[in-house]
Amino acid sequence: MDETKTYEGSCHCGAVRFEVDMAEPTKAFGGNCSICSRMGWLLAFVPAESFRLVKGEDALRDYQFGKMNVHHLFCTTCGIRSFTRGKNKTGEPVVVVNLRCVTGVDATKLPLQSFDCAAIV
Repeated sequence: MDETKTYEGSCHCGAVRFEVDMAEPTKAFGGNCSICSRMGWLLAFVPAESFRLVKGEDALRDYQFGKMNVHHLFCTTCGIRSFTRGKNKTGEPVVVVNLRCVTGVDATKLPLQSFDCAAIV
């Protein structure tokens, strides 16, 4: 089993900060929905219990579209979407972390795997 590590992340201005427990990323997912493709997100999926919002609940705004089942949260100050909340195929809560917002991870160096998020949103 891969060893987990606690990573820190934030939006651009720092109003939203989080911690996430996960194995060191060995790949990043690139989504094909209209938001992911326009924003250039590089994603990692973690169980909701592995994610902790440290600061900024009051700075977040929720945007939903399509099936209205994914919460695309963004900072109301800088506009950065550092994570999204939703459910996996079995209905378990999941957090989708934007690896570009995680300190110590250079997501552009990771192999890219396509993810069909257009089918979900």
